[in-house]
Amino acid sequence: MTSANRLAVLSCAALVATTAAGCASATKAVTGGDSNGAITMGTTNVTTVLDPAGAYDAGSWMVLNNTFQSLLRFPAGATVPQPDAAQSCEFTGADTKTYHCTMRSGLKFSNGHPLTAEDVVFSVQRMLKIADPNGPSSLLSSIESVEAKGENEVVFHLAAPDAVLPAKLASAAGSIVDHQVFPADKLLENNKLVGSGPYKIDSIDEVSSAGNHAPGKVVLSAYSGYKGDAKLQNTKFALRFFGQADELKTALDKGEVDVADNSLEPTAAAQIKADELAGKGELKVAEGDGAETRFLVFNAKDPVGGNVAVRQAAAQLLDRKALARDVYANTVQPLFSVVPAGITAHNTAFFDRYGDPDLTKAKKILATAKVATPVKITMTWSRARAGADELELIKKQLEAGGLFQITVEQEPNWDAYKAGWKSGKYQAYSVGWTPDYADPDDFITPLVVDGGAFHNGWDDPKISQTLVPESIKSTDRTAGGSYTQIQKLVAESAPLLPLYQSKSFFASRNNITGVESTMDTTGVVRFWEIGRVKKK
Repeated sequence: MTSANRLAVLSCAALVATTAAGCASATKAVTGGDSNGAITMGTTNVTTVLDPAGAYDAGSWMVLNNTFQSLLRFPAGATVPQPDAAQSCEFTGADTKTYHCTMRSGLKFSNGHPLTAEDVVFSVQRMLKIADPNGPSSLLSSIESVEAKGENEVVFHLAAPDAVLPAKLASAAGSIVDHQVFPADKLLENNKLVGSGPYKIDSIDEVSSAGNHAPGKVVLSAYSGYKGDAKLQNTKFALRFFGQADELKTALDKGEVDVADNSLEPTAAAQIKADELAGKGELKVAEGDGAETRFLVFNAKDPVGGNVAVRQAAAQLLDRKALARDVYANTVQPLFSVVPAGITAHNTAFFDRYGDPDLTKAKKILATAKVATPVKITMTWSRARAGADELELIKKQLEAGGLFQITVEQEPNWDAYKAGWKSGKYQAYSVGWTPDYADPDDFITPLVVDGGAFHNGWDDPKISQTLVPESIKSTDRTAGGSYTQIQKLVAESAPLLPLYQSKSFFASRNNITGVESTMDTTGVVRFWEIGRVKKK
């Protein structure tokens, strides 16, 4: 999924955390820290829809991963999914087109309704039927049909081989919903959601703006009937949404939130870490792996962005280490391929081809292709943790030797930005990618096949017609397979330049424990791992 979220376009997005007269009103008061003992996490990953059939952003999936079960899940630190609501799952036959799951017995939703194979079938069929344009139904598009055999067996029949299906089912797209509560043909209101995960939803405080309603705060409590492997370190948890990183930082400083996820402005996160190392302050930082990535994407149909020599020269000049150091205060790490570190098959294809930034090599690339310099190109951005500083530094790097003349522009409206890249409006543009599941396929198929999610118009038939179909047949997802060759081909043509890979950089109060246990490349934020030291 693209890392910016849909609520970013609300005119009063900042009011997810605060309200202002004449602009927004809260349907319930959105308050700060909880006097009832709930641990409160703050995030800027604002969202609108929590129904699994329409929820497809980091904010909503944080809620769903903690309140709904899927057949499979990703345990902490794992990239291979393990049973959750299922007791076991496996492909049957050699063609990777039939997937069979046997479910745990005695599962119940938090409303007391039994959870059976019928609910799994309903959940999948419902998502594919609704096919919400903002939802994750595309992840399950390989499913031709799904059937229940008794109460505890589910069989998926696939239209084409898809060995990645287990990872997709382990994501929030695989959330199992109650067929007695959720309508089959439309989304359910946020305040009526029912799941079977380790937590149940107690309340949702909403804010409204221009007729749009969005969660401002979601309060959860431990579900006593939960049957799964998660061991809860707390009994109540609250997730509070903020429109701006500085508002989250203020709430953290005031003690209104106990934990801030990877949403803080880079220099603020780095300062908290520095203060902790110096023995100052009441905050600490847990730093771990992350799989969110960011790219500079070229429009392959544009006369300038479509010139492979131009893209290769830019790749030759880009200094990712300086970007991570000078703009992001080392809260990110340089990325040299489309598949990030920590994910199977990751390599350093761009570094292997281009090495360190080299002006002489860049000049040779352009001269050999008879490209006149300076190359004039406009780079556009919409939302970034470091704001305009990101592309401004890239502009400086590319212009340093006189080979490029860069214009940097911002499109602040996220919906307009997406429409712009889809229509081919931009020559080059920066976008982030948050993985749906921990598999190399989620960084290949959505990004470089037939223009990908960024609609940049680039496609390599060898990748899309041969290597990807080969790779998704392999049930051994720990092997590199065709992905190594794919990454090499992407580096050669450079339709998009990987910039950085995020680090999980969570800040919390000193009495909070377990934050480091929920930080890994799966992107799953496990609320149950977080606890609070009790006062003596």
